[in-house]
Amino acid sequence: MWMRAIQIAFVYVGTVVGAGFATGKEIVQFFTQYGAIGFVTIAASGGLFIFFGTRLMMMAARLHARSYEQLNSYLFGKLGFFVNIFMFIVLFSVTSVMLSGAGAVFEEQLHMPAYVGLVLTIILAFVTMLFGLNGILSVNMIVVPMMVIFSLCIAMMNGSDVVWTKPPLAAFLSPFAYVAFNLAMAQVVLVPLAAEVKDEKTIRLGGWLGGLLLMFILFSSHVALSLLPQLSSYSIPMAEVVKRSLASFYWLYVAIIYGEIFTSFIAGVFGLHRKLAFFFRQPIYILIVLLLAMYAFSLIGYHALLTVLYPLFGYMSIIFIFLLFYRKMPS
Repeated sequence: MWMRAIQIAFVYVGTVVGAGFATGKEIVQFFTQYGAIGFVTIAASGGLFIFFGTRLMMMAARLHARSYEQLNSYLFGKLGFFVNIFMFIVLFSVTSVMLSGAGAVFEEQLHMPAYVGLVLTIILAFVTMLFGLNGILSVNMIVVPMMVIFSLCIAMMNGSDVVWTKPPLAAFLSPFAYVAFNLAMAQVVLVPLAAEVKDEKTIRLGGWLGGLLLMFILFSSHVALSLLPQLSSYSIPMAEVVKRSLASFYWLYVAIIYGEIFTSFIAGVFGLHRKLAFFFRQPIYILIVLLLAMYAFSLIGYHALLTVLYPLFGYMSIIFIFLLFYRKMPS
């Protein structure tokens, strides 16, 4: 039971973290910019990740839901069809952003052409997807422990220099917005994973471990980032922290950034591929077409599209966790 629960926890963490999390940008935006109150809101986020993540997986297991569409149909009722179409569009867009982020790591940090990172990521994703859910489990069992250990080192090498100030209302709303958005995305992997595991004790333990790990990584990153002056001026604030305190491990940090982006990328590919596979008899060809479409989409200007989709998806995510709390747990 424990081994399976740890696998669930690692997939949970690996699916939630992504380019914004790995670079520290999301953590600054939702928590660190508010100073010491960030410790309180991170603790609240950890509690929300535990409660809603566990409830999501429990609900999926009892519904025998094989994909996120079935869970959304239960939560949103008659609107589920439209929510799932919108979810597909957002998931495709966000996953393409992750692919673009992988290319940016190669271009900005390794000084190599971006297309090298894009092509390598697509090849690795294709190989991983050949093994289905087991492939995703294996990747996360490698990446997530490295990320946890690295976060611990960052926290130990940096003291905290946060100050208590009167926080704005947005500081107290940030845990709900942060958890809602990430859980709405993470359901594409957590739903089929829970349906496969089935055992509710294992699911509960995995949900608790995953939520606690996410809270720990957020805490350690918040401690390190709080030392940076003019936080908002950095596009990759965590890179600045590493350069100042762990310069000799900078390349390891780059590898972890790439690993975190990759785990989120394959989670999105998995969810999209599973949906499309329902309509076509040759899933391997669908996977190839899907990856090529993402490659093309990552090369064009899609930021204007995301500026519209992200806010809409944010509102939908808030409704999502409200319904997750409100809807009766299936028997």
